Amino acid sequence: MALKFPTVKRYGGEGAESMLAFFWQLLRDSVQANIEHVVLAMPHRGRTPLQAALLNMRPAKVFRKLSGASEFPEDIEAMSDVISHFHVSEQLQVLGKSLNFSMVRNPSHLEAANPVAMGKARSKQQTRGEGGFGNSDTQPFGQHVLNVILHGDAAFAGQGINQECLNMAYVPHFEVGGSLHLIVNNQVGFTTPGDRGRSTAYTSDLAKSIQAPVFHVNGDDPEALARITNLAFRYQRVFRKDIFIDLNCFRRWGHNELDDPTFTNPLVYKIVHQRESVPDLYAKQLAKEQVLSESQAKEMRDNYMKYLGEELALAPTYQPPPSYFEKQWKDLQLAPSKELTYWDTGLDYSLLHYIGQQSVAFPEDFNIHPHLLKTHVTARLKKLENGAKIDWATAEALAIGSLMYQGHNVRISGEDVGRGTFSHRHAMLVDQQTNEMFVPLNSMAGGNGGKLELAHSILSEEAVLGFEYGMAIDNPNNLIIWEAQFGDFANGAQIIIDTFIVSGETKWMESNALVMLLPHGYDGAASEHSSCRIERFLQLCDSKETAADGDSVNVHIVNPTTPAQYYHVLRRQLARNFRKPLVVVAPKTLLRLPAATSTHEDFQPGTLFHNVLGDTTVKAEQVKKVILCSGKHYYNLAEEREKRQAYDTAILRLESLCPFPLQELKAQLAQYGNVQSFVWSQEEHRNMSAWTFVRPRFENLIGQQLHYCGRCEAPTPATGIGKVHKREVDEIVAAPFEL
Repeated sequence: MALKFPTVKRYGGEGAESMLAFFWQLLRDSVQANIEHVVLAMPHRGRTPLQAALLNMRPAKVFRKLSGASEFPEDIEAMSDVISHFHVSEQLQVLGKSLNFSMVRNPSHLEAANPVAMGKARSKQQTRGEGGFGNSDTQPFGQHVLNVILHGDAAFAGQGINQECLNMAYVPHFEVGGSLHLIVNNQVGFTTPGDRGRSTAYTSDLAKSIQAPVFHVNGDDPEALARITNLAFRYQRVFRKDIFIDLNCFRRWGHNELDDPTFTNPLVYKIVHQRESVPDLYAKQLAKEQVLSESQAKEMRDNYMKYLGEELALAPTYQPPPSYFEKQWKDLQLAPSKELTYWDTGLDYSLLHYIGQQSVAFPEDFNIHPHLLKTHVTARLKKLENGAKIDWATAEALAIGSLMYQGHNVRISGEDVGRGTFSHRHAMLVDQQTNEMFVPLNSMAGGNGGKLELAHSILSEEAVLGFEYGMAIDNPNNLIIWEAQFGDFANGAQIIIDTFIVSGETKWMESNALVMLLPHGYDGAASEHSSCRIERFLQLCDSKETAADGDSVNVHIVNPTTPAQYYHVLRRQLARNFRKPLVVVAPKTLLRLPAATSTHEDFQPGTLFHNVLGDTTVKAEQVKKVILCSGKHYYNLAEEREKRQAYDTAILRLESLCPFPLQELKAQLAQYGNVQSFVWSQEEHRNMSAWTFVRPRFENLIGQQLHYCGRCEAPTPATGIGKVHKREVDEIVAAPFEL
C-alpha cells in the first residue's frame, strides 16, 4: 500500500508486527480446545495486514477500494466505508480443523466495537445453548465461543467504554465466559506521548478493576508473545475470566502514515527510525539459529510481493462477492425502497388470553408481594377475561409471549427492566421470603420454546446498547430490546446510535432489528426526564422531504398511542422479511391512563400496526380544522376538544414518523372536504420534536400550509418550575383550537 498508494491514508502494523504471532498462536490454540467460533473486536491499526495475512481477505479487494470503487457488488446502493473498517467473517482451516472467525465492523470511534463483539459472542453462545442458555447449571459460558478484544494503548486508558465493558464482564446476562485482550502498546496516541495520555503507571492498569492478570511482553520478541498467548489462552479456558496481554511495541510512522511524527515526538522517532523492523530482527534471529536462511527469507518476501502484484493487477476487474444475507440471515432481504409494507400481526384471542394468563402465573409456594397480587396479577387476569381495558404492560406481555410461543427468543435489557422504571412491567417477580427471581413467561407450556431474558444492566448506556446491537446483528430471529431508564439518557449512547445502529446498513450492509424503548413525555419532571430528543433521531433518518418514503429508510421511528399499536409494532419487527432498527417513543403517563387502553378486537387476526390513526368521533363534512399530532399529546387535545365541544376539529395521530406515512395521511385527509386550516400541535418546544420534520413533508407532499402550535423555542427540553409547566400545558392545549 505504501509503495503503490503513497498518498492514501493507511494504518499498518509496522512496529507491532508481532501481533500476527498472537493470532497465529490463538488460532491454533482455539481449534485444539474445540472452539468453534472466535469473535474479534479490533481497531484500525494493523487490521488490514491481519485480514490479508491470516484471515483470507483478498488484497485485490483492498486495492479495488483504494482505486475508488466500492467493496460491495455494483448493484448494491451502499455508502460503504474506509478500508480500515473492513471486516471478515470466514471459516478458516487451522491444523486440519474448521474455525469460524468473525471480526466485527468498527467505526473510527476507538473501542466502540468492544461491547458489540461481546454481544455478538453472547448471541452465538445462546444459539449453541452455552452457559445459562443450556440445560446444565454447571456448564460455563464460552465453551465453544471465544471473545477476543484488541486495544490501542491511548484508547484503552482514555475511553470510558472500556471501564463499562469490564464492569459488565461478570454481570449476569452479560457474561461471555471471559475475554482475551491484547493491548497494542505503541506508547503514543496520535501525537500524545504515553505519559500525557493517562495518570496510571501502565496503560493496562484499568484491568486491575476486575483483578484481571496482565502480561507485559516485548514486541520485538514474537516467540515470547506466542508463548504468553498460549498461557493467557489456557488461563481463560480454565477460569473463564478476562486476561490481558500488554504488547510493548512502537509505531514506525505517523498516525495515518502520512503524518510526520517528528513534529511532536522528535526524540522518540529519532530512536524509532534507527531501529530495524521486527520481521527483519526475527529473520536474523532465525538465520543465527540456522532455522531459516537469508536466501529462504528473501524468497518468502519475494513470493509474497509477487502475489501482491498479481492481486493489484486483478483489482480493476475484481468483483467482490456478497457478504450479507448469508447463513442465519439467508431468508431475509433489503427493505423495499418505494413502498411501505403491511404485516398482519394479530393472533387468535384465545391464544393471547392464555399467554396473558401465563405472564402472571407463579408457583404455589411462591411468596408474591401482596400489592402485586392485587394490582398486577388479579387486575391483569380480569382485563384478559373481559377482553377490555388492556393496558400497555399487558399488551407488551402479549407481544413478547406470543413471539416466544412461536419460537423466538426475546431479550429486554437496561436499567430496572424487570420491574420497569415506572413499576408497570413486572415481567419478573421476586419472592418476598427468599429473594429468588421468577420469570413467569419462561414457564409457559406449549408453543415452540422461545425464552425471555431480562437483563438488568449496569448503570451504563453506551456499552450496554453496544452489547445489545451485537446481539441484534447476529441472530435476526431473536427480538432484542433496549430500554432507557428515561429517554433522555439515550444520549449517553450516542456513539453507538450514530456509528452502528442507524448507519450500519448503509456502511457495511449489516441489518439489525434492535428496538430502543425511550420513555418520553412532558409531565413536570424538568429537563432530564422529559424528552428522548425525537428531533435527533429524525435528523439521523434518511427520510425524503420531497418524495414518498419506502420501508428502506435507515431507522423506523414510532410514537404509538395505544397498547395494541405497541403490541403490533413489536411483533412486526420479526414478522417482516427484512430487519430495521426501531425507535419507540415510549410513554410514561399512558401506562396507566384509562383512555389509553385497547380491547381484544384490536389484537385479532387481520389487525396490524397503523401508521396513522384517524378520528372516529367527528363527522367528516363538519370538519373545518385538522390538528396533526403524535404521541400522548393526543389525549390532552382530545380532552380539550371535548370541553370546548369543538367537533368541527379532527385530530389525526401520526403513529409512525419515519418512514413518513404519506399515503395513509392522504387517505385520512381526503375525507375532509371543507377543511380551512391544518395545524401541527406538540407539547415539546418548537426547535425540538417532530415539527421541523413534519412541516416540509406535509407542505411539499400534501400541498397545504401547516401551522405550528406548541411551546416556543428553548435551550433545554423542559422547565423545572412547576407553575411555569402548568401554564405552558394550559397554553399549548388551548392554542390549536383558538388559532
